[in-house]
Amino acid sequence: MIVRAAVDVGGTFTDVCALDEDTGELVFVKDSTTPKDFSVGVMNTIKKSGVEGDRIKRFVATGSTMVINAITERKGAKTGLITTKGFRDVLEIQRSNRTDMYNFMYKKPEPLVPRFLRAEVRERVAADGSVLERLHEEDLLEISSLFKREGVRSVAVCLYNSYANATHEERCASKIKGLFPDAYVSTSVSLSSEWREYERTNTTVTNAYVQPIVDSYLHNLTRGLKDLGVQADLFVMQSNGGVSSFEQAIATPVFQVESGPAGGVIGAASVGIAAGMRNVIAFDVGGTTAKTSLVDDGKVRISPEYSLEKTPFFAGYPLKVPIVDIVEIGAGGGSIIWTDEVGSLRVGPTSAGADPGPACYDKGGERPTLTDAFIVSGIIDPDYFLGGEIRLRKDLSEKALRPLAKQLNLPLNELTLGAIRIADANMVNMIKLVSVRRGYDPRDFAIVAFGGAGPMFAADLARDLGIGTVIVPLVPGVFSAWGMLLTDLRHDFVQTKVISFDQGSLTELNSIYERLTQKAREVLEREGVKKEGVYFRPSLDLRYLGQEHTVNTPVDLTPLKSTDIQKTRDRFDRLHHKQYTFNLKDPLEVVNTRLTAYGRVKKPKVKPMSRSRSSLSKARKGERAVVLLDGQYRAKVFERSLLPVGTKIEGPAIMEEKTATTLVGPRDVMTVNKYGHLIIRVKKGAV
Repeated sequence: MIVRAAVDVGGTFTDVCALDEDTGELVFVKDSTTPKDFSVGVMNTIKKSGVEGDRIKRFVATGSTMVINAITERKGAKTGLITTKGFRDVLEIQRSNRTDMYNFMYKKPEPLVPRFLRAEVRERVAADGSVLERLHEEDLLEISSLFKREGVRSVAVCLYNSYANATHEERCASKIKGLFPDAYVSTSVSLSSEWREYERTNTTVTNAYVQPIVDSYLHNLTRGLKDLGVQADLFVMQSNGGVSSFEQAIATPVFQVESGPAGGVIGAASVGIAAGMRNVIAFDVGGTTAKTSLVDDGKVRISPEYSLEKTPFFAGYPLKVPIVDIVEIGAGGGSIIWTDEVGSLRVGPTSAGADPGPACYDKGGERPTLTDAFIVSGIIDPDYFLGGEIRLRKDLSEKALRPLAKQLNLPLNELTLGAIRIADANMVNMIKLVSVRRGYDPRDFAIVAFGGAGPMFAADLARDLGIGTVIVPLVPGVFSAWGMLLTDLRHDFVQTKVISFDQGSLTELNSIYERLTQKAREVLEREGVKKEGVYFRPSLDLRYLGQEHTVNTPVDLTPLKSTDIQKTRDRFDRLHHKQYTFNLKDPLEVVNTRLTAYGRVKKPKVKPMSRSRSSLSKARKGERAVVLLDGQYRAKVFERSLLPVGTKIEGPAIMEEKTATTLVGPRDVMTVNKYGHLIIRVKKGAV
């Protein structure tokens, strides 16, 4: 028997989803994350699953929040930067446009590399790739000595205009590796050949900053899996919705900044298509954060750049990496409920994490969280958390919430509902950022809810947004791990060159595509992908002549033909109008030529459930009192795993399973489809 496995390392829990290829049986397990060494938590969870290591063959994928957590918590490696003479302060100058322009106390993001560790080398390349000044390699001797004295572990190399000619940058990196063999070295051109000096530099620095951490984790994980007898190809989930080999992942760890959540979005697209709904909003709420992404006509939206920690009041850190278009906020089961300086009730973004966790965990946590609020409201059964593995204490939840209730002069039930409602409002705004703000009407979509807490919020959010359908997939608590089993190998390649988009540019564009295609084939060949398993999706970043911003526009298979010019122009006009509500008749120009390369990986087949697996009477566990947003109810409680296909239940009702709890609101109607997914038809009208 052959088992494929995927691991999602979150801030609170580590999830494992294992699929038996012969029977289609899923094994899913959760256990606490181990921040001191994430691989320990992975090994613990695999052992807990009961799946023998020598049965895990062909495929193991891992995704995590490790990279983003290391950056946000400033726990990366001490990093040095080498750049062109005169460009030492690019990280300090940043961009002149400010997100909070009327704030006179505004502070720019602090660079990850302090000024004294930002070194300059004499060289200069023009925007067209011509060499204006040779690389003075003798400068690197002093630079390497400085980095050694200061205890630098990782070096970022980003030279001016290297995207147009990488010779100097690659030679600089090679020389540094010889002078400073103990250091990790990252180059900008190994990540992207795209312009924007500040963004390129910050991306390279960020990659170097987290590289030692990812290297340590993946090497420890490789050793641990080998000790368990695992004999499988090892992959890492990337932020672009694909997987890469461990070797490639160690070289480009910045591509994993949203690797865990990306798996969930891939899974949501698959579940939506299977349910006949190609337009879905992926909605993931875990222990620390809530995340959402929009899937349009079955296609996952990929953004070519990402701003880490960006808020309406803070510019954040821009990264030039392809990433599933995800919006994330600090609102999860572990989010702390508190009051600000003027006495207003707030939820998050601070989380109790895995240790000490919410007050109800009885691990020393004293501050109330959303999990405590759901326990007091009756939605979560404290005796059935993780299927009863962890017994929660309702009395500790009440004890933690009482001081806030007294401070606000509110009954305990009203305080808990207020906290849940505030979290609801934050999540509604989050969903609007990927829908309304992108030109989409959320009422045209269904919500796919997953994560340990997502199915508790989803129906009320759908009601607020006017969305009619919520889908809760199988194993929602480990759904991101399940989604990783559905991904192909994926790598994104880009080349910046501003040229007109007309018949005269075809030869130059096709020449660029030829180079990108060759590079892509070499990368996939190193990862063991056979030629017949490779496929490509080309696109162009186009703009009207004189514009600043571009619109990514898919093109048909390369090489481009003369008939593709007008066809692509029409496609660009439609996309531009959807995004900006107007079109022009001006000529177009290409800014970036892009190629996404895929290597096919055998994926599990999703099979319909057996109709005779159980009965509704066996699934029913009784009733319990719950406090919902529009009053107090007696809610029917069911064991989800025992619900037969075709079951139809009207709310209020609660579906319990080992990794999640699903809330069906009053007058909402839930059915179980042939794949075992819960389909909730939401009663319209705000609660």
